Amino acid sequence: MFNLYVRSAMRRLLRADPAPPARSALDVAREVERNYPWNFAFNLLDGATFWLGLSFMSSATIVPLFVSKLTSSQLAIGLIAVIANSGWFLPQLFTANTVQRLPRRKPVVVNLGFFTERLPLWLLPLAALLAVESPTLALVLFFLGYAGHAVGAGVVATAWQDLVARIFPVDRRGRFFGITTFVGNGTGALGATFSAWLLATLVFPTNFVATFALAAFFITLSWAFLAFAREPEQAVTAPRQSNSQFWAGLPQILRSDGNFRRFILARLLLVLGGMGAGFLTVAAVSRWQVSDGVVGLYTLALLIGQTIANAAAGFLADRKGHKLPLELSCALLTAAYLLAWQAPTPAWYYVVFVLLGLGTGAAVVSGTMITLEFSPADLRPTYTGLINTALGLMGMASPLIGAWLATRSYDTLFAVSALFCLAGLVALHRWVREPRGLAGLAS
Repeated sequence: MFNLYVRSAMRRLLRADPAPPARSALDVAREVERNYPWNFAFNLLDGATFWLGLSFMSSATIVPLFVSKLTSSQLAIGLIAVIANSGWFLPQLFTANTVQRLPRRKPVVVNLGFFTERLPLWLLPLAALLAVESPTLALVLFFLGYAGHAVGAGVVATAWQDLVARIFPVDRRGRFFGITTFVGNGTGALGATFSAWLLATLVFPTNFVATFALAAFFITLSWAFLAFAREPEQAVTAPRQSNSQFWAGLPQILRSDGNFRRFILARLLLVLGGMGAGFLTVAAVSRWQVSDGVVGLYTLALLIGQTIANAAAGFLADRKGHKLPLELSCALLTAAYLLAWQAPTPAWYYVVFVLLGLGTGAAVVSGTMITLEFSPADLRPTYTGLINTALGLMGMASPLIGAWLATRSYDTLFAVSALFCLAGLVALHRWVREPRGLAGLAS
């Protein structure tokens, strides 16, 4: 009886039962065009406030610094990167079949996402409050909130990506996502400047209570803007499959779509290349004992790079496709790790973080949007789930490998990271064809 009640409540939450109106593809396209300015405005506000919030809990700078004050364990630092790399990616394939059967994506993202993605963040300022009195409990609460947010975002990620594909035409998705992340990282740069001031001015742990509370506030505010999105309701066209049928059909997709299979392999190399990202701040602190305020400025440098790359990648992708920005991302990340390996003074790390921001900024825009162009429209959740869960699995392994290398030498870690990023560049350039315009692919 309880299971039936829960299932019924979940179906109401996701609006799974009301049938959408029967409309032609032309009617849907006209509604998309009519609502384009509205959707662009509110999704821009959503993205801008979301990225602003993330600047107060940067996984490359602020979060590793907070955890390093609670424990000296390299494994704990590596766990941050495991969560950051895999939390959003890993759950997606497990939700794809359910999302594919639903006529609406917005209730998944907004109604379910409030509980799974936004609420857990409020554990972070609570953890900071307990950092001095009970560091072990603070560490547990922090990881519960941090992992809850990341995994909760992954639960709704497949629906969110398909919502973006539904409300934005293919030749304007890059522009939308690029401008949104550009504005978000621009406001995030202001947030990083403020967080640097907070970290340098306030005493521990008050400085982290303030930064984490601001992160939770702005990310919750972004949810309120997202709730205004207008989704064109569409009838389900994909054949209804049981979960066993869904899982049994995945190998056939990989066998039949060689370009998509090679793209997954190239992206996995790039994820391996990211094993050193979570250790850049810790390496700077270990080598030169840089202050908390300097770490805040490293966050600013990272966001400056991301801001520039977001806008440039979005406009470049709308004209040339997303493969070229991804190749540039690999090259920039290779340069970042090579410089981190050889940096003679902490001042060089400002350049490292700018390069890291440029590389990750391009990867965020084009890595997210390119997957939407590999598949037919009715199979987008399956394709996005397939690649992103594969990336999530690798994202769990790569930081642990990075933590193991970091216990031996940061130089070795950064050299190996650069090697994998370079391998990802070669694989993308030589093995993968730009999916836009290929025969048989829907926009």
